[in-house]
Amino acid sequence: MESTRRRFATILATDCVGFSKHMSENEVGTLESLKACREIIDSFIEKHGGVIFHTAGDSVLAEFNSPIESVHCAVNFQNAIFDRNQLDDKLNLNWRVGIHCDDVIIEGDNVYGNGVNIAARLESQCHPGEVLISKLINEVITDRIEAISTAAGKKILKNISSDFEVFSISTKNSGLKKPVEKVEKPEVQQKRPVLSVLPFKNLNQNEDSSFLIDGIFEDITTELSMVRQLSIVSRQSSINFAESGASEEEFVKKFGVGYLITGNARSSGKKVRISVSLNQTSSGQILWSKKFDRALDDIFEVQDEIVRNVTQEILGEIELLSLQRAKRKPTENMSSYEFLLRGKELHHQFNKEANKEALKMFDSAISSDPDNAQARAWKACTLGQAMVRQFSDMSMEELFKECSSLIQQAIKIDPNDFECHRLLSAIYSVTGDMGLSLEHGKKAYDLVPNDPRILQQYGEALLKTGDTKLGCDLTILALEYDPIAQGQTNSDKRKSDVVFACFVDGRDELCLKTAQEVHTLDHKTALFAASAAYQMKKNIDDLEWLKTRIKKSTKSDFEPIINELKVKDLVIINTLRETLGSMILPII
Repeated sequence: MESTRRRFATILATDCVGFSKHMSENEVGTLESLKACREIIDSFIEKHGGVIFHTAGDSVLAEFNSPIESVHCAVNFQNAIFDRNQLDDKLNLNWRVGIHCDDVIIEGDNVYGNGVNIAARLESQCHPGEVLISKLINEVITDRIEAISTAAGKKILKNISSDFEVFSISTKNSGLKKPVEKVEKPEVQQKRPVLSVLPFKNLNQNEDSSFLIDGIFEDITTELSMVRQLSIVSRQSSINFAESGASEEEFVKKFGVGYLITGNARSSGKKVRISVSLNQTSSGQILWSKKFDRALDDIFEVQDEIVRNVTQEILGEIELLSLQRAKRKPTENMSSYEFLLRGKELHHQFNKEANKEALKMFDSAISSDPDNAQARAWKACTLGQAMVRQFSDMSMEELFKECSSLIQQAIKIDPNDFECHRLLSAIYSVTGDMGLSLEHGKKAYDLVPNDPRILQQYGEALLKTGDTKLGCDLTILALEYDPIAQGQTNSDKRKSDVVFACFVDGRDELCLKTAQEVHTLDHKTALFAASAAYQMKKNIDDLEWLKTRIKKSTKSDFEPIINELKVKDLVIINTLRETLGSMILPII
């Protein structure tokens, strides 16, 4: 095992302000400017005796023996970057710097501990172009550097201190003000009316039409999920209830359902007959019902009418800006639409043969209408299923490449397809481009704010890029709407997601409570739970369920989790390393 040492050191943390936004607007120019800035920063760190021990492209952590040299270094490279930004033909990038001296832990090439954590937190509190230092650093450098140190009050350093005194160092960039950005954050409303669409009964004698009936049910659920004023129980949770034999009272109580949509359908050739009712659970009253006898070509108009009447009955007269069917209609070609629905039905069966047949159906849908973006998106999703569940003989690299290509094709055909944005968010999360994962996750959320798959995916992107409160809120909502995710047999997946979210956001008690409810605790979830306990009380002595799981593990079970976790907040990574070294390894 690698030896672990402690020493007192000065840590400098710096990163580029708004890097993800710059990348989304001008990738080539941003990378060129980043390279130039890094050359400036790296050269000054070396000149002043610092050693870089962590870098993630737009962020750098360096260790210095001297607090004075670390401040000189920061001032010099901030001034040099300011001069570079005056060149008209260059993309301006501004940087933030935090510096603190404290005890650190050295293990191999890793440096972590309180010194690193505080420097990283100080950097995140900076204005663009600023150097922010702790009181300890200020006491050392006073009267010993030319730059002026100014008291900057007390800061709240998340998971560290709510009352931390800091000082600002003057640079050429000191006149820069932190831009006031209008960030439209989604509101997480807990008290919206809760609605469930139950699977429609198939009145046909022939089961071959089930794909159409299920497709209508799924489309209506998706349409209603676009209405922000409602909370929608997930498609899968409604199906699970319908198949469970449980009483309606149990279902209503579990999800707090205020309204139920029930219906049945019968198809004959190109004709379809649909009966649908909206029921209020508290009174048992039918608020609205209607029968439709239509041609299959009119099915989208039928769905729109159902959604409009349902929302009007529940919410009153509101303007449903989301219902712009022309932009979301998957295809005018009904053969292509039927192939799409057949493929989705097979996709939901989650077995190898069905997965293979689903891909054929999506190919037929694309062949019938090359502009059917949803067919491409669902084919990509089905390839992703094959990748995760090992249903295909293709290599992971081949599957990932084809999946990515299909999504890019689909998004060009229909930039407003929420499935495309959801899948792109997932793909960029896998590749580590969390800025783009966040961008596409938000677009998917803006289109369909009630889909638990989107809540989880967008929540993950938020958690990993720094907006931990909203990310945690959305992840918890995904569990509430859809406790047993599609393709799963219990709530372990959703609850494990909540464990991670609560750990990252500092909701340690809820993190541990949720982890204890997980039936099969994997190494990742156990690590997050242990880290929450470490932040609360520095031990897991009274958590026998967690100790038992950890004792069955090895160091190699946990290290890859930390190394591969794509989280921008370095304090999170450091906390995991401290937990591993101080609390987990001693009991393995």
